[in-house]
Amino acid sequence: QVHLVESGGGLVQAGGSLRLSCAASGRTFRSYLMGWFRQAPGKEREFVAGISGSGGGRTYYADSAKGRFTISRDSAKDTVYLQMNSLKPEDTDVYYCGAHWGPQSRYADRKEYQYWGQGTQVTVST
Repeated sequence: QVHLVESGGGLVQAGGSLRLSCAASGRTFRSYLMGWFRQAPGKEREFVAGISGSGGGRTYYADSAKGRFTISRDSAKDTVYLQMNSLKPEDTDVYYCGAHWGPQSRYADRKEYQYWGQGTQVTVST
């Protein structure tokens, strides 16, 4: 069992930055691939960024996140981060972190994730 709690969302002006955190508990957390997704009302949850587990440190990004967002994990703190820079109004969404145990090639498929946090709201104003 893995329990995830996100934090760090808020209101920021366009061009600003936020750092989201996802604190995890569970003995096997370090073995999970971790991902950040976002979801707008009435839309499907979409992949933003992912990072491999077991010390691999391989990262994956959606095209919309490349060059602006950085995912990282601190295994000592059992925490995954999403540093978001150069934020745009279209980045406004609820952001969720998820834990995925399975083929790492499926990192972008939300249906492959076994655990989710409660989400944190990110609002980018013009």
